[in-house]
Amino acid sequence: MVFEIIKMALESLWNNKTRTLLSMLGIIIGVSTVIAVVGIGKGAEMAVNEQFQGLSANSLLIMSSRSRSSTGTSNLKAQDSEAIKEQATHISKATSLVRGSTIVSFGKESGTISILGIDSNYFEVSNYELSKGESITDSDISSRAKIAILGTGVIDTLFEEDEDPVGQNITIKGKTYSVIGILKEIGSSFGPVTPDDSIFVPYTTAEASILGSSAFTMLNLTVDNVDNVEIATEEVIGILRDEHNLKASQEDDFRIMDAGSMVGAAQESAELMTVLLTAVAAIVLLVSGIGIMNVMFVTVAERTKEIGIARAIGAKQFDILSQFLLESVVLSMFGGILGVFLGQLALYLINRMDFIIIASNIVGPIIGFSFSAIVGIFFGFYPALKASRLDPVDALRSE
Repeated sequence: MVFEIIKMALESLWNNKTRTLLSMLGIIIGVSTVIAVVGIGKGAEMAVNEQFQGLSANSLLIMSSRSRSSTGTSNLKAQDSEAIKEQATHISKATSLVRGSTIVSFGKESGTISILGIDSNYFEVSNYELSKGESITDSDISSRAKIAILGTGVIDTLFEEDEDPVGQNITIKGKTYSVIGILKEIGSSFGPVTPDDSIFVPYTTAEASILGSSAFTMLNLTVDNVDNVEIATEEVIGILRDEHNLKASQEDDFRIMDAGSMVGAAQESAELMTVLLTAVAAIVLLVSGIGIMNVMFVTVAERTKEIGIARAIGAKQFDILSQFLLESVVLSMFGGILGVFLGQLALYLINRMDFIIIASNIVGPIIGFSFSAIVGIFFGFYPALKASRLDPVDALRSE
């Protein structure tokens, strides 16, 4: 009997192909949207995690509040990190970064490349690793050594595909620098610094020989405990104001950013975007469900006499209810299957374009397909119930 009901439901849908396809269209769009929403949402979370991977909840970033002071130089100095390390009681690590850009060449290849002047513990504080070679030491800092560590993007720009940069000499602003290491690929990162597309040199070398007054300094601090972030921030503010000889009436010439708060805000934004897009998808599915319900009402009206005949030869109310409800569920689930396919295809095509990070996963298809089944049951139940309650005599009299 069950198989007979399924067969009749499928035959009914097949005999009304145009109506069936139009009814499924809303489900297809809704499910595809759900899959896209989940993929974009997960991709946004991945992007946030990649962007802030060098930071932790107890990290502080310090930048100039103005691009240059009245003398034309950066408000922050690399020496500020030394003062903070010596005086702050809740700062476990401190590192400075001097950044700018200039023309770099190797052989016939050249380009304007970001130069990052760092101290000996910058990579440790930033959670960066070298894939090959050696790091910059305190001795390199004090001697203003002309050495360089290259990001993977720089290697792609200056070197041939199979060429090993370590041990080679590159030219930065007319002077020769020896490549001593390669930075492990980072991907996207927070702020104006893009490690993969940068060259790292001792900060003393960057200030004296490459960037000069055009250098822009940033500080990266690690608080000893996440609970002490607020106290440490106040400490650092006091130290920097003293180092910069700021009067009580003067505003800070720097700004401190709490990495934990930034990460949380970025994640909240990603989650909010996912919620809003999910709401749009839910509305689409709701509208498609109403469309299915209207189609089922029309179907019941068209087949009233058929229902009367079925009841007259012994079909029970449950049989009629099951048949029409099954038609609704099959309609929505077929739409769900097509929606899953088109949604996954859309994610694949978007990923190929490198337009936005999309995370393909099983969660989206499961949610989308489940929604389609729920829509079919919920919006198909009342028309099916109405069909099952038709009076057999009145149904047989209908034209």
